[in-house]
Amino acid sequence: MCFKKAGIFITALIGSLATAQNSKLADLVTEFEADNWALNRTYIVNESQEYYQRYTKFYSGWEKKMADIDFSALSQQGKVDYVLLKSLMQKQAYFLNQDYDGFKEVSEVTSFANDIFPFIQERRRGKKPDAKQLAQTFQDATAAIDSEMESWKSKPFKDWQTADKASGLIVSLQKGLEEAYKFYYGYDPDFTWWVEKPYQKLNEKLTAYAEFLKENYSEGSVKDDGSGIIGKPVGEAALKESLALEFIPYSPEQLIQTAEEQFEWCKNEMIKASREMGYGKDWKKALEHVKNTYVPAGEQPQAIMDLYSHSVDFIEERDLITLPELAKETWGMQMMSPERQKVSPFFLGGRDIIISYPTMEMDHNDKLMSMRGNNPNFSFPTVQHELLPGHNLQYFMTSRHKSYRRPFSTPFWTEGWSLYWEIILWNKEFPQTPEQKMGMLFWRIHRCARIIFSLKFHLGEMTPQECIDLLVDEVGHEYANAEAEVRRSFTTSYPPLYQLAYMMGGLQFYALRNEMLEKGWTEKQFHDRVMLEGRMPVEILRALLQDLPLNKNYKTKWKFSTEFN
Repeated sequence: MCFKKAGIFITALIGSLATAQNSKLADLVTEFEADNWALNRTYIVNESQEYYQRYTKFYSGWEKKMADIDFSALSQQGKVDYVLLKSLMQKQAYFLNQDYDGFKEVSEVTSFANDIFPFIQERRRGKKPDAKQLAQTFQDATAAIDSEMESWKSKPFKDWQTADKASGLIVSLQKGLEEAYKFYYGYDPDFTWWVEKPYQKLNEKLTAYAEFLKENYSEGSVKDDGSGIIGKPVGEAALKESLALEFIPYSPEQLIQTAEEQFEWCKNEMIKASREMGYGKDWKKALEHVKNTYVPAGEQPQAIMDLYSHSVDFIEERDLITLPELAKETWGMQMMSPERQKVSPFFLGGRDIIISYPTMEMDHNDKLMSMRGNNPNFSFPTVQHELLPGHNLQYFMTSRHKSYRRPFSTPFWTEGWSLYWEIILWNKEFPQTPEQKMGMLFWRIHRCARIIFSLKFHLGEMTPQECIDLLVDEVGHEYANAEAEVRRSFTTSYPPLYQLAYMMGGLQFYALRNEMLEKGWTEKQFHDRVMLEGRMPVEILRALLQDLPLNKNYKTKWKFSTEFN
């Protein structure tokens, strides 16, 4: 065996042994997640003093538990899990405190319910209520709400976000009250006889109160910029804290600058592809040509299948990663509903690939925009993003290897890995035609734009309409698709950093790949090892693979390269 091959073999053996190590903290991670879940299902009124105080106590208790662990005695796998668990606790506690501060600011809106909350608490252990007294309590609360609304009319909240928080307190209370009421109703005759009508009146009044509070804010606070998309900017402080907790050592301004540089690279490459297609510098006209390469209605599933087979063959011919036969066998297809396409205009994936394409009942223009936006050349770089070796392989492998690390999931790992493969495949000349190049570049420049518009929105520097205009004018999106992308970014459950995590996570993986190749690893060894270690921030994965020093209070410091060529 030659020295080079022997070195690779030894590296692989050492990597396998390290992978096989069991972390002593695995059960502790599972315990933390189970405790968190148990509290969440118990304290369902999540906008209440009780909820915030109980979770504050929860994190404080776990902080003490972590402090008692002998960090120096842990293996590298154990140290990684310690850092990950502590970071997760800090992240959750930080946002809990943010929400708690908002709660305190508006908690007065629930003062009428002081006598109602004990009923919700005592229901957990099935205590028989004094039905007659409870009925009177509900009656009194209903009357008090009328008085409260009159009082709040003269003192609107400073902005619509504060009003929305106040409304949320009432909605949360209403949810808890409904759960407790349904527990007794019909089972306790005395309760049912006395409480039914007072509860119905109170429930109706709570709905009206929540709606009133939601709109009771200063006229100087702009809620809708005309786009119809209502998002909540988190502000610079929360962005910086979120980046630190995700182990990203750059400021929002630095990330925007990086995205703008990558944006220009993409634009120049699009012009090159445009010239190949005969459109000169008019990349928008070339993009229009590519959009019109869509397949007829009914043929999109076969087009997706063809793209999948092509990408898997390309990857396996180059022996870039292990794709288990069962993973290739068990992914599925679904069709996306018209309703969901309003938020997700492009296909999605994970355990299955969810195909976005027009249905019969859609408006003619919407049909065309969906078909144009999901043409095979646009889909060329994204089928493998959603299936293998992207999200589907991630789900497959993390279900089988170090599954206890599920709580450490981060979009920088999840979306970053799939975006990383788009970078790798581009560099390996996966796209052969200028149309395929344009398709890959469309998504690359889109991910750059996501960084710019999402960060600037949360910094208060861009409105949703300006975000839509950026996607239409500078990326080349169909208007309806751009609108859906912005709505998806700001009005769903995606966290503030989600949209920038695609490109930045991909750049992290790419930088780590280059470091590992310099250490003698093959691409396949690196890719396989990533899939065996489970979900985590890429900087911590780097510390694990390279056996780098860690400490109890580890903070981000890896200035990963922002170059992808």
